[in-house]
Amino acid sequence: QVQLVESGGGLVQAGGSLRLSCAPSGRTAGSYAMGWFRQAPGKEREFVAAISANSTNTYHADSVKGRFTISVDNAQNMVYLRMNSLKPEDTAVYYCAAKPTMYPWSYYTQAIEYDYWGQGTRVTVSS
Repeated sequence: QVQLVESGGGLVQAGGSLRLSCAPSGRTAGSYAMGWFRQAPGKEREFVAAISANSTNTYHADSVKGRFTISVDNAQNMVYLRMNSLKPEDTAVYYCAAKPTMYPWSYYTQAIEYDYWGQGTRVTVSS
């Protein structure tokens, strides 16, 4: 089992920045692709960003492209989501997800593909 703990959420004004962190623990040996998703009130969970297990490939949703960046620090065993130029429509609970994979160059954009999820961290962007 892999446990994921997100942190870094909070209240920020439009145009501001936040960095979300995800700390995997437990049975982390092996190859995992990572992703960030978000769920706004009354809406379905949506894909935000993904990174391949070997960290060479990333993909960001069109809605956040150019503003958000997913990254991994292997030395610290952390996954980050850097969020710049935040907008009120970015308000949501953000979830970190992990998928064990045999394909180190692949990333995954569908929630159903992920096996492990964190509890989420809330981001509120005020206008």
